[in-house]
Amino acid sequence: MSIDNAPRLDGAGDLYPGPDETPAVASPVEESVPAPKPSRSKAPLWRLLLRDRMATVAAAILVFVFLVAVFGPWLVGDAATDQNLDQSNLAPFHVANGWMNILGTDPLGRSMLARLIVACRTTLLVALPAVALSCIVGSLVGMWAGYHRGWRETTAMRVADVIMSFPSLLMAVVVLYVFSPSAANIVLVLAITRIPIYLRTARAESAELQSRLFVDAARTFGARSGAVIRRHVFPILLPTLLTVATLDFCYVMLAESSLSFLGIGIQPPDISWGLMVSQGRTYLQTAWWLSFFPGLAIVITTVSATVLAAWARIATDPAQRWRLTVPRSRRSRLFPTRKVVS
Repeated sequence: MSIDNAPRLDGAGDLYPGPDETPAVASPVEESVPAPKPSRSKAPLWRLLLRDRMATVAAAILVFVFLVAVFGPWLVGDAATDQNLDQSNLAPFHVANGWMNILGTDPLGRSMLARLIVACRTTLLVALPAVALSCIVGSLVGMWAGYHRGWRETTAMRVADVIMSFPSLLMAVVVLYVFSPSAANIVLVLAITRIPIYLRTARAESAELQSRLFVDAARTFGARSGAVIRRHVFPILLPTLLTVATLDFCYVMLAESSLSFLGIGIQPPDISWGLMVSQGRTYLQTAWWLSFFPGLAIVITTVSATVLAAWARIATDPAQRWRLTVPRSRRSRLFPTRKVVS
């Protein structure tokens, strides 16, 4: 070996290869080791949703309802208000009457399909703002009261107790009877009556979280109460609040339908599913479809929202999310059913 190719000493006194020598290369066995696969419990929510058939169907139905509410009235045009007394109370499922009258007509000859589509937008325009308003106000007040405790918590809880002492539907009936029944008043009344649900939930969760170690660490480093609530408390509360809001959406939609059925909800010429049920109750023996189809729309939408809320509660809970990754064939072995011996 020549002097130029001999190993040399580096600055630390260790040998390093000469110019003609190649450094050591990792063996092919080490390069072929596959990278660890991510845990199935960390899969995206949409993949977990597709694994549950009932939740997937419920989500598809709700998406369809929202699309109908957004684009449906634009597609049907004036078919929901056009009257034709020659086609009064046509029976459904007769193609000869035209596709617009596939679900029949009302006593004034208006298309039931078009009226269902237009009523879908009105129903959602009442339910969604009421749920959003009550959720935002109740959650903010509840987190603020539960985090600070003391007189803030006492005051917030007493206000919630006063609101809950009156039956929500009865309060809505009284207020709408005194004031003019309109969509804005219905949203405001239903939102006020549902605020205690979110306030009590957020207060209980934030009161428990404010004593956790990560919250104490944030306060130790000088974080203000608003920053702690926004960055540490709210992200943990969000899954629970979304689940409660989804279930509350069903209640608000049924409450609006009940008020419209009683005649103090949505007023003509506006129309909602509940108002359609109310208008068709006098024709149940001769024209059953006037109340059946809007009632069916209410039932399908509320059941879909309930199923999706039950799935979302498990999917957003890190301690329960693994249940959605277990195949159905293995669930019976992991959770065997017990036989009751008489």
